[in-house]
Amino acid sequence: MSAQIYEPFKKSNFSNRTCFLSGQTLTSEEEKIQVFPTWLMNRYNLADQPFKLLDESFATYKDLKIPCAAKINEQYLEPLEAEIGAAFDIGFDAVKNVDELKLFQWAGKLLYGILFNEVQSGIRQQHTQGQEFNISQALIHKFGNLHLMLQSLNQPIVMEEFKPFSLFLFKVENEEDLFGYRDEINTLTFSLRIKDFGLIICLQDNGANRIYHKDILEKIEGQTLHPIQFEEFNARIFYSAYLFNRLPEYNVLPAGDTTYIENMPLRGISSKPLFDFWQNKTYGQVLENFWKKWGFLLLEIIKDPEDPISFLVDADGNFINATTIELPR
Repeated sequence: MSAQIYEPFKKSNFSNRTCFLSGQTLTSEEEKIQVFPTWLMNRYNLADQPFKLLDESFATYKDLKIPCAAKINEQYLEPLEAEIGAAFDIGFDAVKNVDELKLFQWAGKLLYGILFNEVQSGIRQQHTQGQEFNISQALIHKFGNLHLMLQSLNQPIVMEEFKPFSLFLFKVENEEDLFGYRDEINTLTFSLRIKDFGLIICLQDNGANRIYHKDILEKIEGQTLHPIQFEEFNARIFYSAYLFNRLPEYNVLPAGDTTYIENMPLRGISSKPLFDFWQNKTYGQVLENFWKKWGFLLLEIIKDPEDPISFLVDADGNFINATTIELPR
């Protein structure tokens, strides 16, 4: 049997009668799963909390659903949710032992579920105005690649000697019962801070952000972070994901029942750096948003425009131990 890759963006297929992962026709529009899994919503009392969509409207967490064949859910998604949920319940020591690909699949499915709801909302709005739904070719390319790799959940897909993502996991001294979630749909960046850990994944960068931040990573990986330190690194990643200026390209090679994905060099034929120029003022604006809890303002953050304040490293570039930071958790 030959591999059958489902490509929803080619036909703009976002019907509630089509399984989001396999493309198979569903028996009912009620055949859906939650985007934010029930175990996560129950654990953090999220079900009735507001979730802001890109068009500034609000849904609740429990409103966000995605069409999925019952067999696909039972055979592939529920076991993944069980494994991730069990690890998240224990915390950092368990999460660090979860296969990175499974963390990518889990975060990717969640972010794609949000994206699916955003696209459906956009289609409804455009049709109400008598217009066809439009989405940029660059985003179709990026979202389509994410969906392709999510199908490693339900069929044999081999990513040959590369990871399509950058993943960062830290032990963090979080307050009890904290649920800190962020995403950026356009850059496909995901962040979650709960229990005693913080997780960040750039879902479509072929590892570029890990390389870009390798100097700071050498100083902070393996350290326990104060929440303000994690959010500082979070801001750095969200900003650099915005600066990343390549659309990864892949060769997709079906062979029997297996699909092989081979990554093309990110540099390609362009001599332009992979990341646009880092501007401290813009980074400071991002950091101000991530540091809202602690009340730092942009003018304080970039008091020295050449050297924004940092709680990760001191003036000599050495890691600042979290226990020496005197701020509310």
